[in-house]
Amino acid sequence: MATIATLTIASDIYPGFGGISKSMTLTQAGTLTDIEETTGYSRRKLAAASAVDLIVMADLQVETDDSKAAKLFIKNIGDGKGNIDKSVAVSIGLGTVGSAGTTADYQEISKLYGGDWMMIPLTGIDTTGDIQAVPATDDAVVLEYVMFFEQ
Repeated sequence: MATIATLTIASDIYPGFGGISKSMTLTQAGTLTDIEETTGYSRRKLAAASAVDLIVMADLQVETDDSKAAKLFIKNIGDGKGNIDKSVAVSIGLGTVGSAGTTADYQEISKLYGGDWMMIPLTGIDTTGDIQAVPATDDAVVLEYVMFFEQ
């Protein structure tokens, strides 16, 4: 059974903009074969300004070569009680933030404010690094996330 992602953008910022609506089937790298693995849809509450692993790549036994694909979705839903605080940003990165905040193998790829979300394709995933989240403050923030991948 196929997994399909759909994005629709409507805006009145620019006159005559008719909007965008796109869909894609989540497939394995370079094929029309559906991705068949998932981490499952998760929700995690963070309440400290320190790095946490959302997804530990080694636990998934994901291959490290560029011939494997993954799709990652993360959303900052605010405090989890319906309050979307735009000031509680969460940095999302690949790799591992080391001791004392060193970032030798860490690469920030996004910063999600309350209500923001991202979906990105990943290839050549390094199993020594992880998908990490680093809240900007100690205020409570909740992330929803899922990764679809091939082994």
